Amino acid sequence: MRAINYAAPTMVEDAVRILRENGAGARIFAGGTDLIVQVRENTRDVDVMVDAKGIEELTRVEIGADGSVTLGAAVPCYQIAGDDAIVAAFPGLIDAAGIIGGTAIQGRASLGGNLCNSSPAADGIPALIVHGATANIAGPDGRRSVAVADFCTGPGTNVLAAGEMLVSLTIPALVPNSGAHYLRFTPRNEMDIAVVGAGAQVVLDGDTIVSARIALGAVAPTPMYAAAADEALAGQPATEESYEAAAAAAQNAATPITDMRGTADFRNHLVAVLTKRALRGAVERAKGGAVNGR
Repeated sequence: MRAINYAAPTMVEDAVRILRENGAGARIFAGGTDLIVQVRENTRDVDVMVDAKGIEELTRVEIGADGSVTLGAAVPCYQIAGDDAIVAAFPGLIDAAGIIGGTAIQGRASLGGNLCNSSPAADGIPALIVHGATANIAGPDGRRSVAVADFCTGPGTNVLAAGEMLVSLTIPALVPNSGAHYLRFTPRNEMDIAVVGAGAQVVLDGDTIVSARIALGAVAPTPMYAAAADEALAGQPATEESYEAAAAAAQNAATPITDMRGTADFRNHLVAVLTKRALRGAVERAKGGAVNGR
Protein backbone atom coordinates (compact mmCIF):
# COMPACT_ATOMS: atom_id res chain seq x y z
CA MET A 1 0.00 0.00 0.00
CA ARG A 2 1.25 3.48 -0.76
CA ALA A 3 0.07 6.99 -0.03
CA ILE A 4 -1.89 8.91 -2.63
CA ASN A 5 -2.17 12.66 -2.32
CA TYR A 6 -5.56 14.34 -2.61
CA ALA A 7 -6.31 17.77 -4.04
CA ALA A 8 -9.66 19.55 -4.02
CA PRO A 9 -9.48 22.62 -6.29
CA THR A 10 -12.51 24.85 -6.72
CA MET A 11 -11.50 26.39 -10.07
CA VAL A 12 -10.70 24.80 -13.41
CA GLU A 13 -7.48 26.83 -13.62
CA ASP A 14 -6.26 25.41 -10.30
CA ALA A 15 -7.02 21.86 -11.40
CA VAL A 16 -5.09 22.40 -14.63
CA ARG A 17 -2.14 23.76 -12.65
CA ILE A 18 -2.11 20.68 -10.40
CA LEU A 19 -2.28 18.38 -13.40
CA ARG A 20 0.58 20.26 -15.10
CA GLU A 21 2.79 20.25 -12.00
CA ASN A 22 2.31 16.54 -11.26
CA GLY A 23 2.40 15.16 -14.77
CA ALA A 24 1.14 11.65 -15.54
CA GLY A 25 0.84 10.85 -11.83
CA ALA A 26 -2.14 13.19 -11.40
CA ARG A 27 -5.63 12.07 -12.36
CA ILE A 28 -8.96 13.85 -12.27
CA PHE A 29 -11.33 12.21 -9.79
CA ALA A 30 -14.92 12.87 -10.93
CA GLY A 31 -16.92 9.91 -9.65
CA GLY A 32 -14.10 7.45 -9.15
CA THR A 33 -16.14 4.44 -10.20
CA ASP A 34 -13.46 3.45 -12.73
CA LEU A 35 -10.40 5.18 -11.27
CA ILE A 36 -10.62 3.69 -7.78
CA VAL A 37 -10.99 0.17 -9.18
CA GLN A 38 -8.01 0.69 -11.48
CA VAL A 39 -5.84 1.93 -8.60
CA ARG A 40 -6.88 -0.99 -6.38
CA GLU A 41 -6.07 -3.48 -9.11
CA ASN A 42 -2.72 -1.79 -9.84
CA THR A 43 -3.63 -1.15 -13.46
CA ARG A 44 -3.13 2.61 -13.10
CA ASP A 45 -0.45 4.49 -11.14
CA VAL A 46 -1.78 7.58 -9.41
CA ASP A 47 0.17 9.94 -7.14
CA VAL A 48 -2.41 12.72 -6.86
CA MET A 49 -6.19 12.43 -7.14
CA VAL A 50 -7.65 15.76 -8.18
CA ASP A 51 -11.26 15.88 -6.98
CA ALA A 52 -13.50 17.59 -9.55
CA LYS A 53 -16.65 17.62 -7.44
CA GLY A 54 -15.75 20.94 -5.85
CA ILE A 55 -15.42 22.73 -9.19
CA GLU A 56 -18.76 24.39 -9.88
CA GLU A 57 -18.27 24.44 -13.65
CA LEU A 58 -17.86 20.65 -13.68
CA THR A 59 -21.03 20.02 -11.65
CA ARG A 60 -23.32 22.42 -13.51
CA VAL A 61 -26.17 21.63 -15.90
CA GLU A 62 -27.05 24.40 -18.35
CA ILE A 63 -29.93 24.32 -20.82
CA GLY A 64 -29.45 26.90 -23.56
CA ALA A 65 -32.09 29.09 -25.13
CA ASP A 66 -31.64 27.06 -28.33
CA GLY A 67 -32.50 23.82 -26.52
CA SER A 68 -28.92 22.56 -26.24
CA VAL A 69 -27.64 21.25 -22.92
CA THR A 70 -24.17 21.52 -21.41
CA LEU A 71 -23.35 18.93 -18.77
CA GLY A 72 -20.43 19.44 -16.43
CA ALA A 73 -17.98 16.55 -16.69
CA ALA A 74 -18.66 15.53 -13.08
CA VAL A 75 -22.49 15.70 -13.15
CA PRO A 76 -23.59 12.25 -11.91
CA CYS A 77 -25.80 10.01 -14.02
CA TYR A 78 -28.60 9.97 -11.46
CA GLN A 79 -28.90 13.75 -11.78
CA ILE A 80 -29.09 13.57 -15.56
CA ALA A 81 -31.68 10.78 -15.51
CA GLY A 82 -33.67 12.66 -12.86
CA ASP A 83 -33.82 15.97 -14.74
CA ASP A 84 -37.27 16.20 -16.36
CA ALA A 85 -36.12 18.70 -18.98
CA ILE A 86 -33.24 16.47 -20.13
CA VAL A 87 -35.42 13.35 -20.07
CA ALA A 88 -38.00 15.09 -22.27
CA ALA A 89 -35.48 16.57 -24.71
CA PHE A 90 -32.88 13.77 -24.90
CA PRO A 91 -34.44 10.37 -24.14
CA GLY A 92 -31.70 8.70 -26.18
CA LEU A 93 -29.11 10.10 -23.79
CA ILE A 94 -31.13 8.86 -20.82
CA ASP A 95 -31.15 5.37 -22.36
CA ALA A 96 -27.39 5.29 -21.78
CA ALA A 97 -27.11 7.27 -18.54
CA GLY A 98 -29.69 5.01 -16.92
CA ILE A 99 -27.75 1.78 -17.47
CA ILE A 100 -24.24 2.78 -16.41
CA GLY A 101 -23.90 0.53 -13.38
CA GLY A 102 -26.58 0.22 -10.71
CA THR A 103 -28.18 2.79 -8.45
CA ALA A 104 -25.15 3.19 -6.20
CA ILE A 105 -22.77 3.62 -9.15
CA GLN A 106 -25.04 6.19 -10.78
CA GLY A 107 -24.81 8.30 -7.65
CA ARG A 108 -21.16 8.93 -8.51
CA ALA A 109 -20.52 8.00 -12.16
CA SER A 110 -20.74 10.70 -14.80
CA LEU A 111 -20.96 10.77 -18.59
CA GLY A 112 -17.79 12.86 -18.53
CA GLY A 113 -15.96 10.19 -16.56
CA ASN A 114 -17.36 7.48 -18.85
CA LEU A 115 -15.92 9.38 -21.81
CA CYS A 116 -12.51 9.99 -20.22
CA ASN A 117 -12.18 6.34 -19.20
CA SER A 118 -12.48 5.72 -22.95
CA SER A 119 -13.50 2.07 -22.81
CA PRO A 120 -14.45 0.61 -26.19
CA ALA A 121 -17.54 -0.82 -24.46
CA ALA A 122 -18.65 2.41 -22.76
CA ASP A 123 -22.41 2.96 -22.86
CA GLY A 124 -22.36 6.74 -22.68
CA ILE A 125 -20.09 7.36 -25.65
CA PRO A 126 -22.19 5.95 -28.54
CA ALA A 127 -25.21 7.87 -27.21
CA LEU A 128 -23.15 11.07 -27.12
CA ILE A 129 -21.84 10.42 -30.63
CA VAL A 130 -25.28 10.02 -32.21
CA HIS A 131 -26.36 13.24 -30.50
CA GLY A 132 -23.40 15.08 -32.08
CA ALA A 133 -21.97 15.99 -28.68
CA THR A 134 -18.85 18.11 -28.20
CA ALA A 135 -16.24 17.70 -25.47
CA ASN A 136 -15.06 21.00 -23.95
CA ILE A 137 -11.47 20.77 -22.72
CA ALA A 138 -9.24 23.02 -20.59
CA GLY A 139 -5.46 22.85 -20.35
CA PRO A 140 -2.24 24.84 -19.95
CA ASP A 141 -2.68 26.35 -23.42
CA GLY A 142 -6.29 27.41 -22.90
CA ARG A 143 -9.56 25.83 -23.95
CA ARG A 144 -10.58 23.83 -26.98
CA SER A 145 -13.47 21.67 -28.14
CA VAL A 146 -13.42 18.23 -29.79
CA ALA A 147 -16.28 16.21 -31.23
CA VAL A 148 -17.00 13.23 -28.97
CA ALA A 149 -16.78 11.05 -32.09
CA ASP A 150 -13.07 12.01 -32.30
CA PHE A 151 -12.27 11.97 -28.57
CA CYS A 152 -11.20 8.36 -28.02
CA THR A 153 -8.00 7.22 -29.72
CA GLY A 154 -7.70 3.64 -28.47
CA PRO A 155 -8.68 1.37 -25.59
CA GLY A 156 -8.40 3.59 -22.51
CA THR A 157 -6.73 6.43 -24.42
CA ASN A 158 -8.01 9.75 -25.74
CA VAL A 159 -7.06 13.18 -27.06
CA LEU A 160 -6.41 14.77 -23.66
CA ALA A 161 -2.85 16.09 -23.64
CA ALA A 162 -0.60 16.59 -20.61
CA GLY A 163 -2.27 18.94 -18.14
CA GLU A 164 -5.64 18.87 -19.90
CA MET A 165 -9.00 17.97 -18.41
CA LEU A 166 -12.56 17.56 -19.64
CA VAL A 167 -14.72 20.41 -18.37
CA SER A 168 -18.11 19.73 -19.94
CA LEU A 169 -20.11 18.13 -22.71
CA THR A 170 -22.39 20.11 -25.02
CA ILE A 171 -25.27 18.30 -26.71
CA PRO A 172 -27.08 20.25 -29.45
CA ALA A 173 -30.86 20.30 -29.43
CA LEU A 174 -32.61 17.70 -31.54
CA VAL A 175 -34.22 19.25 -34.59
CA PRO A 176 -37.97 18.82 -35.20
CA ASN A 177 -39.08 15.34 -36.33
CA SER A 178 -35.97 13.68 -34.94
CA GLY A 179 -35.43 10.98 -32.38
CA ALA A 180 -32.64 8.94 -30.83
CA HIS A 181 -32.33 5.59 -29.08
CA TYR A 182 -29.51 3.60 -27.44
CA LEU A 183 -29.47 -0.01 -26.30
CA ARG A 184 -26.98 -2.73 -25.56
CA PHE A 185 -26.76 -6.49 -25.17
CA THR A 186 -25.39 -8.02 -21.97
CA PRO A 187 -25.76 -11.51 -20.48
CA ARG A 188 -27.33 -9.89 -17.40
CA ASN A 189 -29.89 -7.14 -17.00
CA GLU A 190 -27.84 -4.84 -14.77
CA MET A 191 -24.31 -3.79 -13.91
CA ASP A 192 -22.61 -5.59 -16.77
CA ILE A 193 -20.34 -4.51 -19.60
CA ALA A 194 -21.88 -4.31 -23.05
CA VAL A 195 -21.12 -7.16 -25.41
CA VAL A 196 -22.32 -4.76 -28.11
CA GLY A 197 -23.96 -1.35 -27.83
CA ALA A 198 -25.75 0.57 -30.59
CA GLY A 199 -27.15 4.08 -30.80
CA ALA A 200 -29.12 5.76 -33.56
CA GLN A 201 -30.50 9.20 -34.30
CA VAL A 202 -32.77 9.98 -37.25
CA VAL A 203 -34.41 13.04 -38.77
CA LEU A 204 -37.63 12.35 -40.66
CA ASP A 205 -39.62 14.10 -43.35
CA GLY A 206 -42.87 12.17 -43.20
CA ASP A 207 -41.78 8.55 -43.62
CA THR A 208 -38.48 9.43 -45.27
CA ILE A 209 -35.18 9.45 -43.38
CA VAL A 210 -33.55 12.79 -44.14
CA SER A 211 -30.41 12.00 -42.16
CA ALA A 212 -29.18 9.55 -39.54
CA ARG A 213 -26.29 8.89 -37.19
CA ILE A 214 -25.27 5.40 -36.04
CA ALA A 215 -22.68 4.64 -33.36
CA LEU A 216 -21.48 1.33 -31.95
CA GLY A 217 -19.73 0.18 -28.80
CA ALA A 218 -17.56 -2.88 -28.01
CA VAL A 219 -16.88 -3.74 -31.66
CA ALA A 220 -13.73 -1.69 -32.35
CA PRO A 221 -10.74 -0.28 -30.42
CA THR A 222 -12.91 2.76 -29.64
CA PRO A 223 -16.63 3.48 -29.60
CA MET A 224 -17.22 4.13 -33.29
CA TYR A 225 -19.27 6.39 -35.50
CA ALA A 226 -20.56 4.25 -38.39
CA ALA A 227 -20.75 6.88 -41.13
CA ALA A 228 -21.36 4.28 -43.85
CA ALA A 229 -24.58 3.23 -42.12
CA ASP A 230 -25.71 6.86 -42.14
CA GLU A 231 -25.10 7.06 -45.88
CA ALA A 232 -27.16 3.91 -46.44
CA LEU A 233 -30.15 5.57 -44.75
CA ALA A 234 -30.12 9.13 -46.12
CA GLY A 235 -33.11 9.74 -48.37
CA GLN A 236 -34.52 6.26 -47.80
CA PRO A 237 -37.95 5.33 -46.44
CA ALA A 238 -38.15 4.35 -42.77
CA THR A 239 -38.72 0.68 -43.51
CA GLU A 240 -37.23 -2.65 -42.51
CA GLU A 241 -35.43 -2.83 -45.86
CA SER A 242 -33.63 0.44 -45.08
CA TYR A 243 -32.77 -0.75 -41.59
CA GLU A 244 -31.34 -3.95 -43.07
CA ALA A 245 -29.11 -1.95 -45.40
CA ALA A 246 -27.87 0.20 -42.52
CA ALA A 247 -27.26 -2.88 -40.39
CA ALA A 248 -25.16 -4.44 -43.15
CA ALA A 249 -23.12 -1.25 -43.48
CA ALA A 250 -22.60 -1.16 -39.71
CA GLN A 251 -21.41 -4.78 -39.76
CA ASN A 252 -18.92 -3.97 -42.51
CA ALA A 253 -17.55 -1.06 -40.46
CA ALA A 254 -17.23 -3.02 -37.20
CA THR A 255 -14.05 -4.90 -36.29
CA PRO A 256 -15.10 -7.01 -33.29
CA ILE A 257 -12.80 -9.34 -31.38
CA THR A 258 -13.35 -12.54 -29.44
CA ASP A 259 -13.00 -12.28 -25.68
CA MET A 260 -14.56 -13.67 -22.51
CA ARG A 261 -17.86 -11.85 -23.19
CA GLY A 262 -18.45 -13.06 -26.71
CA THR A 263 -16.99 -14.20 -30.02
CA ALA A 264 -16.33 -11.92 -32.95
CA ASP A 265 -19.03 -13.70 -34.96
CA PHE A 266 -21.59 -13.28 -32.17
CA ARG A 267 -20.74 -9.59 -31.87
CA ASN A 268 -21.05 -9.14 -35.61
CA HIS A 269 -24.51 -10.71 -35.47
CA LEU A 270 -25.47 -8.40 -32.61
CA VAL A 271 -24.35 -5.33 -34.53
CA ALA A 272 -27.07 -6.01 -37.10
CA VAL A 273 -29.72 -6.86 -34.52
CA LEU A 274 -29.07 -3.84 -32.30
CA THR A 275 -28.61 -1.38 -35.16
CA LYS A 276 -32.07 -2.26 -36.45
CA ARG A 277 -33.61 -2.06 -32.98
CA ALA A 278 -31.94 1.30 -32.31
CA LEU A 279 -33.27 2.62 -35.61
CA ARG A 280 -36.79 1.42 -34.88
CA GLY A 281 -36.68 3.15 -31.50
CA ALA A 282 -35.27 6.37 -32.95
CA VAL A 283 -37.94 6.46 -35.67
CA GLU A 284 -40.68 5.79 -33.11
CA ARG A 285 -39.51 8.73 -31.04
CA ALA A 286 -39.17 10.95 -34.11
CA LYS A 287 -42.83 10.25 -34.80
CA GLY A 288 -43.77 11.25 -31.25
CA GLY A 289 -44.01 7.79 -29.76
CA ALA A 290 -42.43 6.45 -26.59
CA VAL A 291 -39.73 3.81 -26.13
CA ASN A 292 -39.20 2.20 -22.73
CA GLY A 293 -41.68 4.65 -21.26
CA ARG A 294 -39.90 7.73 -22.69
